[in-house]
Amino acid sequence: MYQLLNGKELSNIIKEEIKQEVSEMVSIGKRAPHLAAILVGSDGASETYVGHKVKMCDAVGFKSTLVRMDSDVSEEELLNKIAELNQQEDLDGFIVQLPLPKHINVQKVTQAIDHRKDVDGFHPVNVGRMAQNLPAYLPATPFGIIQLLERNGVETSGKECVILGRSNIVGSPMSILLTRNAKVGNCTVTVCHSRTKDLKFHTQRADILIVALGQAEFVKGDMVKEGVVVVDVGITRLEDSTKKRGYRLAGDVLFSEVAPKSSFITPVPGGVGPMTVISLLKNTLASAKGEIYA
Repeated sequence: MYQLLNGKELSNIIKEEIKQEVSEMVSIGKRAPHLAAILVGSDGASETYVGHKVKMCDAVGFKSTLVRMDSDVSEEELLNKIAELNQQEDLDGFIVQLPLPKHINVQKVTQAIDHRKDVDGFHPVNVGRMAQNLPAYLPATPFGIIQLLERNGVETSGKECVILGRSNIVGSPMSILLTRNAKVGNCTVTVCHSRTKDLKFHTQRADILIVALGQAEFVKGDMVKEGVVVVDVGITRLEDSTKKRGYRLAGDVLFSEVAPKSSFITPVPGGVGPMTVISLLKNTLASAKGEIYA
């Protein structure tokens, strides 16, 4: 019988831990951690994500600031706002919500953020420090996955880990983290992508399978071995006339086929998603406490 890697439950536990730390900080006269988000335009999904982050800040006692900018904002204006936030002394960290309008260079924006306030963990300095196993702000989704594995007692040392997807947001940093000499690490990692031949050969030998493709129910039961640990990062809306809202949410893994063969598996929704937001808060708390960059 498989065990769920329940991100919703774990994120609530960690939320209470953060709330307690913030309360203790404030009780001895320190200011509460401060997180800001820049939202460009009015993309529905981005509005939802940022709104959830603001609510979570309130729930743990953080101060939060939402900076709204029009979708036709110039790249220069956005970079100027980032420069302004970089200099704001009472701000511990900030994020620029993706995606951005096509006329704005995402790489320029990422590199413009002061790495000491880059609580999303995407700045080259933080990525480089992560690769060298130095203290760094870890990208939120991989950080969340690491916590899911650690707190559920999933053994990683010496295991074969296969990652489907090589994005800079999930697949690539995940491969770095799991090869590091760390408590959750010491894996032998294979990263598969659109040019990988004989994908099933790789997935069938995985002790740990992390799927971040954005292709609904791509991984079927015949692609995994018995006892595999499965982390499903994907989430897609599929039309479903039997549902009141007209759709259902599906991951990149066909849960009904893969779960019976798994030892651990994340649900979708309620798996990786809640851990991503809580990891952003953990990075912000670490910044406020001076734990990464003194």
